[in-house]
Amino acid sequence: MRRSGTFARQVLLVRVGRREQLLDGTSALNLSDRYYHDDSGPIDAYGVGRLTAAEIESVVPVSPAIGPSDAVDAAGSAMAIPLLPGERTMARRIKFALVNACTLASLTLGLLAIFQAMHGDVRVAAYCLIACVVFDGLDGALARRMGVASPFGAQMDSLADMCSFGLAAPVVVYASLVGSVSTAAAGVACALVAACAAIRLARFNVSPKDGRFFCGVPTTMAAAVLALAVLIGLPVSGALQVAGVGLLAFAMVSSFPYAKLARLIKLPPWVWLAPVIGALIEPRLTFALLVVGYLASGPLLWLRQRRTA
Repeated sequence: MRRSGTFARQVLLVRVGRREQLLDGTSALNLSDRYYHDDSGPIDAYGVGRLTAAEIESVVPVSPAIGPSDAVDAAGSAMAIPLLPGERTMARRIKFALVNACTLASLTLGLLAIFQAMHGDVRVAAYCLIACVVFDGLDGALARRMGVASPFGAQMDSLADMCSFGLAAPVVVYASLVGSVSTAAAGVACALVAACAAIRLARFNVSPKDGRFFCGVPTTMAAAVLALAVLIGLPVSGALQVAGVGLLAFAMVSSFPYAKLARLIKLPPWVWLAPVIGALIEPRLTFALLVVGYLASGPLLWLRQRRTA
């Protein structure tokens, strides 16, 4: 106990800066005032010899907020990472600004949808969500077509999607459910949508991309379904609406493969004939059947892949 207490006191001296450099380059404590001499040479008054740098560093407390720092060249540390990779001509900068303007438009429309839902204009808020979906698809298409796709744009698009589809969509749905179900049920269902949208977007950012299928229902598709459901006004009970919202939330974080819109557009024209005719005759029933069919396609494709694997 005596030895350990002395060791701690010596380390404390290091903390206040009482060090000296030995000839061999190691750091030790300057404890000359604590030593006395006898026939055998200098002896520590506390019975402990000098400490090496390794012994000191092994017990010196380190703040968890400060990580290890490596020496960085001054010129390298001042180097800024360009937001737009490649040649930075004026034409490419204008295209880059146009693409990001579409992303900001989606973000702004998401905020507008929240404001309209707060004031009770649920249908206007739902139209704003549809516009968010349009601008969200437009910025990605323009970025690829103009050759200005960048990691910055991808991250910015993800943040805008969280605002528009992870926050605005649940708020609009909550405003539409108030009065038909209890406040607690509507709140839990909409909070589930927000949580699953955040998980879905984070997982998408760190997962390898598949050009054919989505892993889970994309947040854009989920927001479009919720907005159209509000606009159409499905004649179902409030409990069934809450169940549908919860099912859509879990579909976003599922591992089922869902076909991308580009693959659906390439389907033969006669396949789209039935939905178009159904939308003209009975839009609500057609919409419900299309949503159920799309949600069911994920588990069916998953089973098919497992059988063929």
